[in-house]
Amino acid sequence: MTPAPGSAPASGRAGSPPAGPSADPLDFAEIRRGVEDVLRCFLDERVRDLPHPKARPLVEHLRTLMGSGGKRFRPILCVVGWHAAGGSGTPRELLHLAAAIETFHSAAMIHDDIIDRSATRRGHPSAHHALRAQCTAPPGSDTSTWFGAGAALVLGDLALSWSDQLLYRGRLDIAQLRATHPLLDTLRSEALIGCYIELLATGRHTDDLDTPVEINRLKSAKYTIERPLHLGAVLAGADPAVLDTCTAYGIPLGQAFQLRDDILGVFGDTAATGKPALDDLREGKPTLLLAIAQSRAAPDQRERLRRLVGDPLLDDAGAATVREILTATGARQEVEDLIESHRLRAVAALDERTLPGAAVTALRQMAETVTRRDA
Repeated sequence: MTPAPGSAPASGRAGSPPAGPSADPLDFAEIRRGVEDVLRCFLDERVRDLPHPKARPLVEHLRTLMGSGGKRFRPILCVVGWHAAGGSGTPRELLHLAAAIETFHSAAMIHDDIIDRSATRRGHPSAHHALRAQCTAPPGSDTSTWFGAGAALVLGDLALSWSDQLLYRGRLDIAQLRATHPLLDTLRSEALIGCYIELLATGRHTDDLDTPVEINRLKSAKYTIERPLHLGAVLAGADPAVLDTCTAYGIPLGQAFQLRDDILGVFGDTAATGKPALDDLREGKPTLLLAIAQSRAAPDQRERLRRLVGDPLLDDAGAATVREILTATGARQEVEDLIESHRLRAVAALDERTLPGAAVTALRQMAETVTRRDA
């Protein structure tokens, strides 16, 4: 069972041999609950210990965001990485590391929504929309809009700071901190640089296939799959061969994850995804899906894509036209084929090294989950 936050560790510390790996299958729902317990206790403390009562709406919004679902792939994979390296149980330091990753993810989502001008997140108003209510200027004024974006930037920075606090509250020893903190910094740097490269390419209307692949590698493959696995593994004292296996599995699966996101961003059901299906098209995000369509489109199709994708006023009829072109050019099917190809590569990497059985089973399950989801 997952120990309650604050309970004693269930295994040895980094730098000493971890307890023997469990043969029991890993329960993703139980891992999720353990991480959410840590997050809930931490945010309750932050509300209770606020230095000023007027800041309460900031923390309340973060609590709403972090409590409104989310797939928790990154913290779950952190725990799986721990088991892949021979760790057992879910000790305090592991749960806090996993919660730190999830808190950084919340910071990234808050800032992403400002960049993308997204009105919703997980079926709720995004931070920069929700926090406008705290502004004393008339609703809809420039001041109100500016205030919402500014407050959301502050909240994202606060969540980034708190991700470090969560790590330290896990009571990691010096060896564990030396192993994990630089890698956590690397995860954050790669993700943010990926965001910037994506921003540079947004709205360019190009058939360049290399740029979206590189964005996917930094912003998704490394951030979502590889680095969370690495973090859990180094906490358990992983040897380089285990980390190499995590990379061989994580990069192709992370690419598949992002390609599925790209399809859901255009063809997904808003009720399931929690975000309008028009957002990515209105923003003109540089996805491999669109690049493939541009490279294959007939002149009239290419002209319609250039006119519609990136239009902030794109309506449902225009989006339907884009979807028709993505399907007619074969771009959607090619991306589906790539998702399956990447999944098979990821799973094949697990056959090249003997990892604990529970970890292998969990990684195979995760490969199915991230590639065949509808949200």
